[in-house]
Amino acid sequence: MSFADNLIQLRKMNNLSQEELAEQIGVTRQTLSKYETGESLPDIEKCRQLADVFSVSIDDLISYETKDEVNMGLGVPPKGKHIFGMVTVGDKGQIVIPAKARKIFDIKPGDNLIVLGDEGQGLALIKEKGLLGLLSRAKKML
Repeated sequence: MSFADNLIQLRKMNNLSQEELAEQIGVTRQTLSKYETGESLPDIEKCRQLADVFSVSIDDLISYETKDEVNMGLGVPPKGKHIFGMVTVGDKGQIVIPAKARKIFDIKPGDNLIVLGDEGQGLALIKEKGLLGLLSRAKKML
């Protein structure tokens, strides 16, 4: 999707009119309309303000592809949240963690991951070092 498509989608998901959003970032409704039609593009400062209003990264605001198979047709995620796509479970229960996820979370060969589960919410993976550090800090607070 283009910047204009992402902007429209985010504005509608947040139940904002063009006028309300324009007021929040200090432009006219007509200027915002031009952003949404692709007639013009905001400067970098307005992009930052728009990203802040929607709590998304500037990169995702500008170039997030909802039609990409990795993103499974979902909208722009909040800052710090990611969709890494689907993985296939092998015969012995193994999965391959996507490269982008390994990079963002600094997961390297040999790292230990703890698998957590909640029957209502699903599975989560946590790096052993991260969980042990968290538990250590919590223990000191007691």
